Order: sequence, then structure tokens, then C-alpha cells
Amino acid sequence: MTNLKTPNLDRVAGPADLRQMTDHTLRAVADELRAEVIEAVSQTGGHLGSSLGVVELSVALHAAFDTPRDKLIWDVGHQCYPHKILTGRRDRMHSLRQGGGLSGFTKRAESEYDPFGAAHSSTSISAALGFTIGRDMGQPTGDAVAVIGDGSISAGMAYEALNNAGAEGRRLFVILNDNEMSIAPPVGAMSSYLSNLADLSRIGPFGGLVAVAEGMEQLAPKPVREGARRAREMVTGLESKGTFFEELGFDYIGPIDGHDMGQLLSVLRSARARATGPVLIHCCTVKGKGYAPAEGSTDKYHGVSKFDVGTGVQAKAKANAPSYTGVFGDALTAEAAQDPTIVAITAAMPGGTGVDRMAKRFPARVFDVGIAEQHGVTFAAGMAASGLKPFCAIYSTFLQRGYDQVVHDVALQGLPVRFAIDRAGLVGADGATHAGAFDIGYLGALPGMVVMAAADEAELVHMVATAAAHDSGPIAFRYPRGNGTGVALPERGTVLEIGKGRMIREGNGDVALLSLGTLLEECEAAATMLAAEGISATIADARFAKPLDMDLIAQLARNHTALITVEQGAKGGFGAMVLQEMAGHGLLDHGCRVRSLCLPDRFIDQASPVEMYRNAGVDADGMVETVLLALERDRKVVDLHAER
Repeated sequence: MTNLKTPNLDRVAGPADLRQMTDHTLRAVADELRAEVIEAVSQTGGHLGSSLGVVELSVALHAAFDTPRDKLIWDVGHQCYPHKILTGRRDRMHSLRQGGGLSGFTKRAESEYDPFGAAHSSTSISAALGFTIGRDMGQPTGDAVAVIGDGSISAGMAYEALNNAGAEGRRLFVILNDNEMSIAPPVGAMSSYLSNLADLSRIGPFGGLVAVAEGMEQLAPKPVREGARRAREMVTGLESKGTFFEELGFDYIGPIDGHDMGQLLSVLRSARARATGPVLIHCCTVKGKGYAPAEGSTDKYHGVSKFDVGTGVQAKAKANAPSYTGVFGDALTAEAAQDPTIVAITAAMPGGTGVDRMAKRFPARVFDVGIAEQHGVTFAAGMAASGLKPFCAIYSTFLQRGYDQVVHDVALQGLPVRFAIDRAGLVGADGATHAGAFDIGYLGALPGMVVMAAADEAELVHMVATAAAHDSGPIAFRYPRGNGTGVALPERGTVLEIGKGRMIREGNGDVALLSLGTLLEECEAAATMLAAEGISATIADARFAKPLDMDLIAQLARNHTALITVEQGAKGGFGAMVLQEMAGHGLLDHGCRVRSLCLPDRFIDQASPVEMYRNAGVDADGMVETVLLALERDRKVVDLHAER
């Protein structure tokens, strides 16, 4: 970043400095800010396209509103890099998404300019209304401004918030950042409606607010002509029937050009000066704006690794094995080729979950419901009730949002929905908000639910086949982000016996490591380290968290001094279920020392996955420490890390 010339941005220590600048200077600040964002993300990786799309909007919002007294709330938060630079964190951008560095999202503990933490979508309007109520009840806060994307506003929670805010009638501001793309292209009727409105903003040059409204009015198609008149009404007070948002009780302004600084400042200042109730400003932007490689990319460089600024080429390490996501996508497609009743559902993440591979071959059997996990789960339940075989592919952290539907619409009815749970365990740079830490516990608690965890990519292929063949109730299988271990892959999976694990290696009876998920390699490393301590380790792969293989567990408990459960999940998960079942079977009455190694009872900040698991104590070293404590042995090898 030292090679960039940023004389205007250098004058910005915080948003207050922006409010002292001329509009012309603010345009220059935006240009310099865009270049700095590109340079910073090229060194760290991160969410580039979304941040480039809101450069002008970030400058204009901080210039027009009195932040941090006014609360600026970014929905999801992956577009907040320009905001971070403008709010005193410019010198720490090199640490973005790194261990001990800046979060890739907004985070309350990081800055007073981040009044509400994010990373999941569609929460901003609810939070903004909460701040608004606080203000009106005497709390020391100013206006609340929520910035939400066209993808996020399609989610049910956003509708609930809009409805509540409109009914309350209190002064708050919602900025609809409409770039016609979230991570994947948005889907659904609301997206089409917004696109129709947004098309009106591209009809020609913009003048003042009245001229914008009149121009849109003149050339607009009849179905949306009334919506386009709202900008004029805001200035002149003339009546119109209004838009969907006005029917909910909002004053609607727009659409406006989100890259025209003059127009942005004029509209924001006017709205702030005149508003008495809730206002929605429809702002049209371009994801990846100002950086040709991003604008020309199909995903607009939503999430990138480090890259060369000149070429846009990303520096990705050569993979020694296929990704778990890709393996799932291929295995699902193979099963779908044999069974025409198999369908796939994703919530705005076709590429992220791998179902895009099936969509290329069977497009009529893959359904993207948008950012709507609750609907997606019940939609899958309806498909299952009709006789189809739905695979509901949702990240672990996002499936949490549809938990009520998993309970009432799937499990309670015993419907055979197949849950493909990507991003299980700790995920690295996205940090605690995206960690898949809780699904074992929250799914394992449900009657009739089968829960599997793949130890490697070949096991994942088998679990896809197992789920496809399972028609007696709901079934879930979890797998991590990243690449597999490099094992040979079968052309098609073998159906596993439900509730049966497997023995990996047998020791002489000192300790048994019972692993669930992709920690077998760490178990093998731990066994080698334990051998140096004179301790023999047995290793078993549970495969199933529910139902448990009690025959295998009984064998391990009766033939070993200690039994250690190992998992990539939080307390209350696999280890807890093993202990409860062992107690019920009387297996804790015979002297076996049982310990559970799981994620600690805290949220773990971003770092590399290896560092995060080490921080959590869930790695080979953590296993060795747990075994030594259980066996009441002193360590012979003091520096366990050095031995590896």
C-alpha cells in the first residue's frame, strides 16, 4: 500500500474529517479508497467484490451521518472493508482475516464504529429498529442506518423487520444496496421486482432529485411507474400509490446511482433532514466496481485469495486432493444419475455447497431458494412428503437458522430429508461466525435423526450413497471446508450400515481414541507421539454420532484403560452422547477412564484452521495431553510440537 498515492485519504483519520470536506474532495477520497481496498485485499485475501461495490456509499454515509453517534449497520458485513479504512483501522488492514488481526466482518469489540456485529445475512433492519427504540427511550444514540443487499432483503427475517419497522413508524433509514448479486445471482420474485425498479435508474443522465423522478416517470413501464415517482414525492409532496416498501409504511426514494457521489450525498442529506418515519433508499451499485478482473468475473470476486493487482490472478496453492465440497457435488451427481427422484436444494450457495455440479447435468432438479434457510428446509420436507429424495445442502453455521423447521417440519414428521452439512468444524479466516461447531449437538438431540461425519473424502462418497438409500427418516452428514486427504475415491459410494463404526488400528489396551470426523490423521500422529511415551493407542472411526455403535464402544471401554472421544464440535455433542449412552449401558461402572476432547466453551477467533484447532486444544498434541492426564502419566517428551 506504500506505493499508492492517496493525498486525500491521508487526511481522513476518521469520519469526522469527511464531514469537513467538499463534495469534490469526497469523490477523490472514494477513488483513492477503492485503490487501497484492492491493494489491501490483494495481500490478505477476502471479500473484494462486495467491498468495491460500496466504496462511494461508504464515503457518502459517513459524510452525511454523524457516526459513531448515528449507528451504521452493515448487513452480513463482508462489504465493510472501506468502512474499516475510514474508521481508524487503515493501518491494520494488512492483518485482515489473520490470526489476531481485523475481522473480515463488523465486530463490536473491534471499534465503536461497528455498533452491531454481523456475518450472517438479513439481521441489519431488526438491529437498526432496536437502536431506534433505544434512542426514543432515551439512550445516547442517534439515527440508525441499515445497509442491506438485494439478496439479503429477500430473506424472511428482513420482511419481518420491515413489517415491524413500518408499523412502528419511527425514524430510521434502510439503504437497499442493489447490485443484482449476493454470492450467487439472486433468485425469486423480489429480485425480479427490484431489477425492474433498478432498470429505471439507468435510463440516462441524472440531475436533481426532481429531475430523476420525472425522467424515470416518463420512460418507466406501467407496472412500476408509480414506484418510480416516489423520489419526486419526497421533494414535492405529490401523492402516488407507491411501491411495495411504501405499502409497508416506508418512504421510498430511488432507485439512485450508488456510484454517483453527488447524487448519493444529495439524497442522503435530504432524507436525513426531512425524514420523520422509516425511509428506504434504493441504491444501485455494481459488485466489483472499478476493478476490471472483478467486474468481469462470474462471482465478481466475492471471495478471493491473495492476488496480483495487475492481472487479477489469484495465488491459490496447488491442491494435493479434491475439496470435500467438490467430492460431495460429484457424488451427489452420480447418485442423481441413477435415481431420477433425487433433487437438491441450496440457500443461495450453489457453488459453495457443490450442488452447481449437479445443476450442470440436471438443472431442473436443483433448486436455489435464495437466502432463506427456513423456507429451504420446509421446502425440502414437502418434497420428501411427495416421494422425492431431497438433499438439502446448507453450511453448518447457516443450518442453525432453519433449526425450528428441522425440528417441526422434518424430524417430528419423520420425513427423509438428507442434510448435506458443509463447513463442519472450524473454518479459518471467516472466524467464529462461520464455524460449524454446533450441528452434532443440535441434530443429535432430535428423535429419529441419523448423524454421520466423514473421516475422509472416500467416506464422504459412501455417506452420500447411504443418505440416498435411507428412506426411514431424516439423515445428515457433515464434512469440513478445504481439501481431502488424498485417498482413492470410489466411482460410486457403498451404502453403510446405519450406526456402525470401524476399527482403524488396534493397540494393546492402554488407550482408545474414538474419532468422529476428519481428525483421523491427527489421531495417527497422536498415536505416534504416545508410542514415544510408551503408550499404545487403538484408533476407531465412529462414523455415526447417532445412532452410536454401542458394540464398538463397549469393546473399546472393556479392553482399554482409557477411552478418549475426539470431535470437531462443541460441548454437548458427540462426546456427551457417548458418555450418556455408556452410562445407560453400565459401561462407566467398570473402571474405564473416559474423556471427551471437543471444542472449548468459547468462540474461537479467526486464524488458519490448523492454528484454530491448536488454540482449541483439538489436535494431536491435545490428544496426547488428554491421554496423559487420563492415565496420570508424566510427559517424557516435553516439546510435543517439536516432535512433529
